[in-house]
Amino acid sequence: MLLSTVILPIYRWPEARTVWRRAEQLGAHAGYSYDHLSWRSFAGGPWYGTVPMLSAAALVTDRLRLGTMVTSPNFRHPVPLAKDLMTLDELSAGRVTAGIGAGSATGFDATVLGGPAWPAGERADRYAEFVRLLDTLLRNPDTTATGRYYSADAAKTIPGCVQRPRLPCYLAGTGPRGLRLAAELGDGWITTGPAGRPAENLTAALGAVGDQLRRLAHACTDAGRDPATLHRVLLTGFLPGEPLRSFDQAVELAGTAGQLGIDEVVVHWPVPDSPFAMDERLFDRILTELPGQLG
Repeated sequence: MLLSTVILPIYRWPEARTVWRRAEQLGAHAGYSYDHLSWRSFAGGPWYGTVPMLSAAALVTDRLRLGTMVTSPNFRHPVPLAKDLMTLDELSAGRVTAGIGAGSATGFDATVLGGPAWPAGERADRYAEFVRLLDTLLRNPDTTATGRYYSADAAKTIPGCVQRPRLPCYLAGTGPRGLRLAAELGDGWITTGPAGRPAENLTAALGAVGDQLRRLAHACTDAGRDPATLHRVLLTGFLPGEPLRSFDQAVELAGTAGQLGIDEVVVHWPVPDSPFAMDERLFDRILTELPGQLG
């Protein structure tokens, strides 16, 4: 079981540098960051660009993997994103994972560029086209492609990613189309728990994750792929019942997730007076001791 953290891009650089270094010192497998232009209750406060912040983090860490959790078509285009990700992979000496999702239909990013939020069907179509083109761009030095929503004309991705044939892409999505896309093109899959209506309690939420994993396995089989080749990530922070209130509860959550088939559990870096508030000593203990408890 791998244990990672999400570090929100809310800190001025002197503090951010300390946070990213601390994540590595505590033994986190990866440090991810949300790729939004602003987000929920943080909309009125500092929120920095994710790719520049990850680039800076790459220069002050040595082992910590880095990634987006997640980037989306809401305000990204595959051509400049591929260039940014390639560059970030270079700066980090091959430590980057791109977490990618369809993006929220109701959040800040959905309308920040001045247009209306996309209908559900269009959002799913855009997501699939976005991922396919990004995959092609990251694998090839020269790409020309024409799509309904995203195109490229002799787009250059040179010299390419440090990680070959491209950096890993973890795809979020729990519906039929999202699971098929992850099975076909993803190196990993991301879930935050039940989609749609929140679960009544943690047991129900983890049961829903188990169902998602079973459907993901079926999608892999249909795609002619061994489900074991897809890295499976659970992002906590949106599960009911405050499952990280104590170390024992964290061990129980991660243990159950591992039994279900999750390979990596991601915990938010503590932010006081926010949905991600947590005792810092407990957080440190979770990162340093929990992996050893699970093997």
